[in-house]
This record gives sequence, structure tokens and C-alpha cells, in this order.
Amino acid sequence: MNRILITGGAGFIGSHLTEFLSKKYFVTVIDNLSHGNKIKSKNKRIKIVKGDVRDQELINYYSKNCKTIYHLAAVLGVDIVSNKNVETMNCEFEGIKNVCNAAKKNKVRKIIYSSSSGVYGKLNYSKNVKENATIAPVSAYSISKRACEFYLKSFYKENKITSIAVRLFNVYGPRQDERMVVSRFISQAKNNKPITIYGSGKQTRDFTYIDDCVKVFDLIDRKVNGFQIINSSKGKDLNILNLAKKIKNDLKSKSKIVHIVTPNKLEEFQVPKRCGNSSKLFKLINYKPNTNFITGLRKTINSS
Repeated sequence: MNRILITGGAGFIGSHLTEFLSKKYFVTVIDNLSHGNKIKSKNKRIKIVKGDVRDQELINYYSKNCKTIYHLAAVLGVDIVSNKNVETMNCEFEGIKNVCNAAKKNKVRKIIYSSSSGVYGKLNYSKNVKENATIAPVSAYSISKRACEFYLKSFYKENKITSIAVRLFNVYGPRQDERMVVSRFISQAKNNKPITIYGSGKQTRDFTYIDDCVKVFDLIDRKVNGFQIINSSKGKDLNILNLAKKIKNDLKSKSKIVHIVTPNKLEEFQVPKRCGNSSKLFKLINYKPNTNFITGLRKTINSS
């Protein structure tokens, strides 16, 4: 049976991916467990190693005999990232270097990297953005994600190991903690606390349900080769105020929706619109995220 390595595999996205892939592979997870272990499965094919992606020897050791490395380890959450810019960049730069070195050393056939829609930066698009759009990352997080995309491109050119960057658009679902907007609003509404929105709430985001994200990763592993940058997005945006209203109504919450001033340190993360075009993804794997938002939202609420 083939082996898979997932860095950051105990986190929100990583835990779902780990459980899904363990149905058919042996999966080793490397995670520093700074936000706990979100893996619920007791599948004996899952091995969890507490460690840091910046440890080259560790990555080398656990990538032996692996067919694919999924590189998800990162510093996440705008509040955390805004206070830890240097650590955010170190984690990205050291992590991608170590994963690529290990893949070359151990003849791993494929690297799949979790990039971000944040690389598109503050440019406001009237249409859903494609991978070849002009981009302008501005935060330490998004700039380092973009740098890692360039690193993978060069790594593939020099070593011919398939290297794919997947630009994820606002993934949500069960197990996500309150660093992210959907889970934060759900928690506030369930506890009848104010649902706090930065600014007017007219800013839009493209929300992708976790099951779709996991399926995209798996299909990319099975069907895509070479170097690629690929959007993984629903292709339909929702403004944050309407998101808050939907969550409040679904929970029959007594919470008030409160608009607050965006802290200066978070301004670089605020964009008026972010919505992706996944036509390239569909062409490559004949699938793109398709879970209805209300369906995904209710699954998320019911699990919390």
C-alpha cells in the first residue's frame, strides 16, 4: 500500500484530508500540534508525529517511501499572522525548502502545496479571478505563499518532480476553529454574543466546503502532473453581512450584528471582493467545488 506524508495534517484541512486518504493509503502526519490534534479517526494507517516542518532531518526521515507529500503546514489566522510576520515567513520558506529537499532525496513523485487566494492581494476584480491574473500580495502571509509558488516552479524545472500549488479560497466546515470567519460567527451566534463584522460587511468571499477541498486534493494527486498553479474555489461569492445573517437565522440566535472598525494591523488582509474561477481545475480533473453553501453551513453548525 502506498504511503503519503501530510505536513500540518492534524489541523482543520489536514485532519479531514488525513482521514480521507487513510482509507486507501498509509498516512504519516507531521504537525507541531500548536492548535491541538483535530484528527478524529482511530484508523491504524494513520501515524501522527509531533514535529516542525522546519526540521529537515524529520521531513527527510518520514518522507521515505512516500509517493506524495501534501504540504499544508503554515501559520494561520489573520490575528495570529499579523502579530507573527517573521515566523509566518520562516515557516513558509523553510517548510517548502525542506519538503522539496526531502522529495528529491527520497524520490517522491509529487508535491501538493496549499497556497492561498490571498496571493491575489488587494486588486478588485469585476469577474471571478483566474490563475493568470495580475496579482499583488501585500501581507507577509500572502507574499510568502507567492514566493513558495515560484520556488515550486523552479524546483520542478530543475528536478522534474511534479509540484502543484493549490490556491484555496476560504475553506470552511466542521473542526475549524475561531480564527476563521464562519466558525467565529457560529460560535458568537450559538452563545448569543454580538456577531462582530469588520467594516460594512459588504466585502465578499468565496466559500468552499471542506469535503470539496479534500476531493480536489485527491483528484489532483491522481490526475495532474508537471508544475501547475490551480484555483480551488466555488466561483460564487457571498458578502460577510449576509453570511452573518444566514448564521444568525439558522441558529435562531438573539445575537446582534455589530460593525467594528478594522484594526490597523488587519487592514492588509481586507479586500472588497475575492471570488475565484475554477475552470482550469475542472478541465484538469473534471471536478470543482460544488457543495451548496447552505448545505455546507448546516453541516458545519450541526457538528459544532
